[in-house]
This record gives sequence, structure tokens and C-alpha cells, in this order.
Amino acid sequence: MKRSLGVCYYPEHWDEAVWAEDARRMAEVGIAWVRIGEFAWSRLEPAPDRFDWGWLDRAIDVLGAAGLKVVLGTPTATPPAWVVEKHPDMLPVGKGGQPRRFGSRRHYDFAHRGYREECRRIVRHLAERYGKNPHVAAWQTDNEYACHDTTLSYSDAARTAFREWLAQRYQSPEAMNRAHGNVFWSMEVSDWSQVDLPNLTVTEPNPSLSLAFRRFASEMVVEFNRLQVEEIRKQSDAPILHNYMGRVTDFDHFAVGADLDAASWDSYPIGFLSDRIENDPERKARFLRQGDPDNQAFHHDLYRAVGRGRWWIMEQQPGPVNWAPWNPAPLPGMVRLWTWEAFAHGAEVVSYFRWRQAPFAQEQMHAGLLRPDSQPAPGFHEAATVAKELEGMEAIDPAPAPVALVFDYESAWAWEVQPQGRDFGFWRLAFAAYRALRRAGLSVDILPPDAEDLSPYKLVLAPGLLRLSDPFRTALASYEGIALLGPRTDTKTADLTIPVPLGPDLPGLDATVTLAESLPPGTEVPLENGGRFLHWFEHLEGAAPVALRTTDGRPAIVGDGSICYLAGWPDDATFDGIVRGLCAEVGLPTLDLPDGLRLRDTARHRFVFNYAPEPQRWSSVTIPPAGVHWEPR
Repeated sequence: MKRSLGVCYYPEHWDEAVWAEDARRMAEVGIAWVRIGEFAWSRLEPAPDRFDWGWLDRAIDVLGAAGLKVVLGTPTATPPAWVVEKHPDMLPVGKGGQPRRFGSRRHYDFAHRGYREECRRIVRHLAERYGKNPHVAAWQTDNEYACHDTTLSYSDAARTAFREWLAQRYQSPEAMNRAHGNVFWSMEVSDWSQVDLPNLTVTEPNPSLSLAFRRFASEMVVEFNRLQVEEIRKQSDAPILHNYMGRVTDFDHFAVGADLDAASWDSYPIGFLSDRIENDPERKARFLRQGDPDNQAFHHDLYRAVGRGRWWIMEQQPGPVNWAPWNPAPLPGMVRLWTWEAFAHGAEVVSYFRWRQAPFAQEQMHAGLLRPDSQPAPGFHEAATVAKELEGMEAIDPAPAPVALVFDYESAWAWEVQPQGRDFGFWRLAFAAYRALRRAGLSVDILPPDAEDLSPYKLVLAPGLLRLSDPFRTALASYEGIALLGPRTDTKTADLTIPVPLGPDLPGLDATVTLAESLPPGTEVPLENGGRFLHWFEHLEGAAPVALRTTDGRPAIVGDGSICYLAGWPDDATFDGIVRGLCAEVGLPTLDLPDGLRLRDTARHRFVFNYAPEPQRWSSVTIPPAGVHWEPR
């Protein structure tokens, strides 16, 4: 498949006299796609039912005349002031009970029915006007759901909708009382009006109610997105995407993605390293200008799964950002590396944020491909280099990976509600497993929790799953490779209570978790092979064969067939040894890659990426810092 470049553009920010020149330069540098419109509601509808379409008509015509394809965003992430005046209770409310205010973006509650109808109306008008426009070749719904902690809202609108959601799920207060164990602390209710939101309680609220609230909030995002998709599909056959973010688990991306044609995500490697990735200070300093060597790849593979094989990067960092605690510039060559790494993982489009750096407002310190004076910024030249390289590149077709990792948003909510250890988190655990696979030189597919077919993979890792879905349990029962589950897998019910008999209930594996320990920093459980568990350790009973023990003789890994259970959280070196041992069992070769060197295989090529700040040797090739190398497979 032919891959292409894009850019995010805001014609409403610039004098109309520069639009044509901007479009010409975009096409000249090799850009094919331009995303516009996702923040423009106040210019499209400056007052209720008073529309100004002329400027957007002209902008789309100018871009199309230059041969550019338009991704048109729905503007619902930034409702104008008059919408808030019309629906003052649409503002989200934080966990502390304080309403968020107008003055930035994402100032709405997903559950507010009045705001939903405003969104349906503006999207309907947008789709009716541009649904058949030949230059509008794709759509984006809203912008970055969950950004700025806006999925969970504790408003009156959310309270009303949550009570209705609970009534539908449990049918009666008595059934919910039983499922949640509300006899504890006299939390039983006899009417839905007695149920409140799980915030502002004296101590922690019932974890079952908190998990239910997380499920409810996720479904509100799904419904909100779906109503927009419904309006667009009535008028347009063009693909519809949403731009997800990095390390965000506030809602189920698989559920939102089921209504879309492809996934996209917003990739800010340096911002994420500073803001969202656990690394020691030395490692953060080593990759300060490159980003974590595995973070981008993890999200590429995740969103390929969310998009059922189709995915883009809608926003790629081209220079310093403005929102992280510190915002260094990328190492020269990194914009090119990030772009090629995305293509190697199957991206159809890599779109840079943004065309020209804004000289005003909140994001004026966020670099673009052009400086505010319209001169090229460093990312401009690297994007141009990739465009030229793409012209001479044969099709980059994906290849199935030999190993897979199961990722589940519901499990992330459960362990946020009940972490049991301050540093336990599902995303962090899943990422640790993914990193071990990548350090072994393996390409990885990420699977949803309801995966039905594991047969393409020799090895499957499923750490930290709250529970096993019926399809996944059935797939495990007939799986002929090796599946490594745990820790903290299938040991709770769907309502976050402890089942009796105790879990996990794994096909063909006689093992039970009888006790779980969370380990504070500086402590560990040593293993007999010299490895160690950090953060978490589970005590196991049962007749399953023990494959690895702790130094005091307790099971650390059990199982000798297709299903094994890992009873703790290995440190990096231990995870590496476990992965390499399992790969050897299934006949899968692994590599011992230098620090910062990473691989991705496609149908025709092996891509090698050097995230390290120094040159690295690969076979007979020296790859410079921020270098990309590819060779035939």
C-alpha cells in the first residue's frame, strides 16, 4: 500500500491571502492530506443558527485546487461561548466537585443530552454541506477524547445518566446491592435516587460502584462518538476516524473504534517521555531528544488493533511541544525516524502537527513545520526527505507478527480503582511485557480482550486481565502455542469482587492465587535463576507443574503446556529471560539488541531504528543516531 504524509492546518488562523501559497508549499514538499476544522465552531456558527460557511468553502477549494485531500474535523471539542450560555450545566465537573469553566477546550460533559443534540445538529449541517464535496476525503470526529481528564465528570447530568445506566444494567437496586456487596458498611440502597457518584466520600467508595462508573463513562464516549458518525454516514462515504492519544485508558478505544473506519493517534514522543513514561532519570536523559524507544511502537500496534488493521497518525510531533514539564527539541533526524517507524508498523498516513507555528494563544510555543514567520523549521526538511524517499519506495505491506500482547481497557479501570499497590497500573504492566518482546527483536501484534483466534501466533502474553472474556477463554482452550498469563489475571469478577472458588480459572491449569502482595520500592522477591519480582507477587497453590521458583521455594511460573501463569512482576532483565526462554520453547529466534536499537518487519523489509544518541552497529551497517535502515527480508 502506498503511504503518504499529511499536516494539520488552521485556515481561520491566517489571512486568506496566504492560503493558496500555503497549499502550494504543502503540495511541493510532498504533503497529500490536510486536516482542518476541528476547532472552528465559533467561526462556523458565531451565533445560534447563524452560519458562516463561506470561509470554509473557500479554504477547501484552495486546498483541493492544489491537489490536497481534506480531512474535515467536527468542531465539537470546542463549543463556543453561546453554547455554554444556552446549556450552563453542560460543563464537566471535577472529582472535587468544582465545575470546569469556559476558556480553553473540551469544556463539556459527554452525558449531557442538550449538548449532545447541539453536536448532532452542527455535525448534521457540516455533513450536509461537505458530505459530497470531492475534496473532503476523510472525516475526524471531535478531537482527542479524554484529553485534560475530561472523561470522568461528576455533574448533575452525569449523576442522572449514571442512575439510568445502573438501572438498565442491574434491573433492581437489590440486584446491584448483591453484586456490589453493599451490605458492607450499610451501603445498601432501596431506590436508584439513593445512588450517588463515587466522589467526595469520606474514604474510598465501593470499588464495584467505581468500576461501574468507569464503564458508564466509557459508554458515554462511545454514544457521543456514534451520534456524530451516524450523521456523517448519512451524507458521506469517506472514511471516518478519531484521533486518540498516548497512554490514555479512560475509555474503551476498541468500543469507539467499532463505529469508525480507521483509528488514528497523536504521537508526541518527547512530550510523552517527560510526561507519561516511567523511566529512571538516567534513561530519561539518554532518550531526552528521541522519546522512549518502545512507546511509539506500542501505540502504533495498539491503534492498528483498534482500527482493525487501518490506522493513521493524525498529529506527529515535528519539534518542541508546549505542554510537557520540559520541552526539548528533537535530535536531528528523529522526525524522519518517527515517520518511518509509523509506516513500518502499517500507518497509512503520517500527519504533522502543525503547518505553521501559531504566534498567539495557548499553543504558541508548539513548533510546526514552519516557524511563525513562515520560514521552514527543522521538521519541514525532514518531512521533505521522507516524501522523496516514499516516492522511490515500493509498497510497504504489513506482515503478521509472530507474538501478540492482549490489551484491555476495562482492566486498566479496575486496577486504577483498586491498585492495591501505589505503583501498580495495567498500562505500565502491559508496556513492560511489550518492551521485553521488543528488546528481543520481535515484531508484536496487540489483540483486544475478546480475541477469538490465537493461531497466527507462537507466543501470546496476557498480563493483568481483570477477567477472561468468553471468546478469549475459548481461544486459549485450543491454542497450540504458549500463552503466558498473569500476574493479576482472572482473579476478580466483572464487578471487581473476589470469586469463590478463587481464580484464576484457566483452561487446563490447576493453579489458584491465594494471596497477593504489593511490594514497595526498594523491596523484591528474588528468584532461583537470579531474577526478581518487583511491585507485585502472588502466592499460588495447585498441582500445576512449577517452571520457576522463588529462592525460598514458592512458585513463580507454573505450567508446562500451552498455558503458563506468571505470579509476579519481573524486572526488565528477568522479563527478558522469560521471553527468550518461551521463544526458545516454540522455536522462535530472538536477538540481543543494543540499547536503543529496535526492529520492525514488514512483508518485504526489515526496518531498523536507532533511538540511541550514539551510532549503533547492525550486521555490517553502522546506523547513526536517529538513523533508519531497511533491508530486504
